[in-house]
Amino acid sequence: MIEILATLSASAAAGMRIGIPLLIIGLLQGINLWSHVPLLSRISPSVLLGCLTIWSLVELLASKKLWGQRLLQIVQLLLSPLVGGIMGLAVASATATPNWLIVLIGGLLALVLQLVQVGWFYRLRGLPLWAVFLQDILCIALVLFAFDAPWQGGLIALILLWFAVRSAKQWYGWYRQARD
Repeated sequence: MIEILATLSASAAAGMRIGIPLLIIGLLQGINLWSHVPLLSRISPSVLLGCLTIWSLVELLASKKLWGQRLLQIVQLLLSPLVGGIMGLAVASATATPNWLIVLIGGLLALVLQLVQVGWFYRLRGLPLWAVFLQDILCIALVLFAFDAPWQGGLIALILLWFAVRSAKQWYGWYRQARD
């Protein structure tokens, strides 16, 4: 059960940002870097470290401007399911749950959270700066919770999923109201 909660926590982080969680997981691995992370273990650690550091800086800086949010959302929407699955596998190393199920759950959770961000972005015509800072902090916290406090991280991920469902219900209400 703890492995599943850790997977949800790490995948939820990938639903907010894609470079920062992967960079943190690599740095938490210590000297091995990404040697235990599927797909990423085949790439040279120095190249991967450089690419993820640059992309994390782009995510942190570009997300503060409207044009940057638009650009990042396209990339994150396309890559969040893949990164969510990778994050899930990276955290759930010794679980009896099949790997394909972990990848599916992690990828879908990351995609759902990313879709909610896109929906709020277009509904509000840009995310407010306080929400972007909250995303950055929550993303980092969820990755750290996945390793150190999976119960709390999993609970936060489930709350975010509940928020996503509530958002969809709210959007449907707005749509019906505008249609009537």
